[in-house]
Amino acid sequence: MRDQVMPELENVDGYVGISLLVNRESGRCIIAAAYESEDAMRASADKAKQLRSQAVERFGGEVEKIEEWEIGLLHRDHQSADGACVRATWAKGDPGMAEQNIEYFKTSILPDLESLEGFCSASLLLNRSTGLGVSSVTFDSREAMQRNRERATALKAEKIGALGVDELDESEFELALAHLRVPELV
Repeated sequence: MRDQVMPELENVDGYVGISLLVNRESGRCIIAAAYESEDAMRASADKAKQLRSQAVERFGGEVEKIEEWEIGLLHRDHQSADGACVRATWAKGDPGMAEQNIEYFKTSILPDLESLEGFCSASLLLNRSTGLGVSSVTFDSREAMQRNRERATALKAEKIGALGVDELDESEFELALAHLRVPELV
């Protein structure tokens, strides 16, 4: 990813970064490429398809699904370093509540996340047409993520209940590659 895919993406107009999440136990990987606009993302579709095929071949897996997300919120307390880990939570809510959900995440969820030991960053991605969303919280290390698991789970239960969304999935990952030049969106 770092040596072959990233250099090719750097030449794509509107490309602003990539991240790679890896769960070595399950083999699940999430590759997220970010673009400055939906138009830039659409214009890169052929190149993305080619690079995706190369990645699948090198990783020895298959593409489970391809999803398009809008970055609703991104906040970095500090840059991640080697050993950083991510807890990602997928949820579904009312598509008409996207703006209210972003605001709630910003004003109610984010301050609680920032208080967790080892907190590095948080993001909220959403699909306004389907009501799907995924939040990711990055911690400085696997140990910090594990130490916070109980508190984070309690916060999630409280906040998801207040939002009125349904949790679909949660998974923990190693942040294998973080190269996003996306500005702070808080």
